[in-house]
Amino acid sequence: MKQLNLTAAQIAEIVKGTIIGDAGRQISGLAGIKDAKTEDMSFVGSKKYAEQLTTAQAGIILICKDLADTSTENRTLIVCENVDIAFAKMSAMFADEPPAVIPGIHPGAVIDPSAKLGKNVSIGANAVIEAGAEIGDGAVIDALCYIGHDVKIGPATRLYPNVTVMYRCSVGAKCIIHPGVVIGADGFGFVPGPQGLVKVPQTGVVEIGNDVEIGANTTIDRARFGKTVIKDNVKIDDQVMVAHNVAVGESSILVAQCGIAGSAEIGRGCIIAGKAGINGHISLGDGCQVAGTSSVVKSLPAGTIAVGTPAESQREFLARVALPKKVQKLDAKIKELEAALAALSAKQ
Repeated sequence: MKQLNLTAAQIAEIVKGTIIGDAGRQISGLAGIKDAKTEDMSFVGSKKYAEQLTTAQAGIILICKDLADTSTENRTLIVCENVDIAFAKMSAMFADEPPAVIPGIHPGAVIDPSAKLGKNVSIGANAVIEAGAEIGDGAVIDALCYIGHDVKIGPATRLYPNVTVMYRCSVGAKCIIHPGVVIGADGFGFVPGPQGLVKVPQTGVVEIGNDVEIGANTTIDRARFGKTVIKDNVKIDDQVMVAHNVAVGESSILVAQCGIAGSAEIGRGCIIAGKAGINGHISLGDGCQVAGTSSVVKSLPAGTIAVGTPAESQREFLARVALPKKVQKLDAKIKELEAALAALSAKQ
């Protein structure tokens, strides 16, 4: 991490925040709220973590508006409209520069003569690029990547080591594909036959849009026919499974270890949380949110917040969880009424 000396006034100007405390307070680094020292800046983005401010040692802390009445006590606070975005902006300033990418082809790369390479591409050691593949201008294909026959990789896309893109699949521009990702493996298709399970040919492709990021060891299967589609600006975490013929809408988020079964359709701006499962052949409308470990077994209209297994709306889930307590209260009330009736009968 870079060592920068910044005052609270400078930081407030960068993040468009409001200072509470000493505007001249200076920091030289960033750290989590529990580890930060007096020379560090940290953040608290939600009122539910307010207790962390009582023990925090950070010299400057970015806070949300709900914490604006917090006592300063030897540190300076900066109230931000969006703490996460503000701290991300500061983190980028302090971050070390990544290793420089030098355009060129490593002598150990294996490239078919029919492959088309754009300008200023970088091909790493032991990468394989098959016949008919096209690599866009400024793309980076790191060591040990496999680019299959007739694959298209868009301009300025980065494939980190050990990424596999199988035949005829495509990846758009400005994508980031992390190590171990497999795009275009066969979808899971088998039917029972007289001799046992018979493999169903998976003849389709995977089509990845622009500005997509895919986390390490995620798998996106090729379609049985047609396309498995990941649209523009989708962000996928590590170890996510996307099955054949799935469509994921623009700007959706798939969090670690969630799974999307075959032919499911995920709308625009959806969030599928960690370890959640989406059944095949159903659709989630735009803006749906699925809580972690939930299992969605039927289609959801736009804007639904789904919780539990099988998943239900947030209102239904909370009502069901609250029901036992309501029954307990009713039971206690019945016993109270029975006791009152018994007392009245005893007086007669």
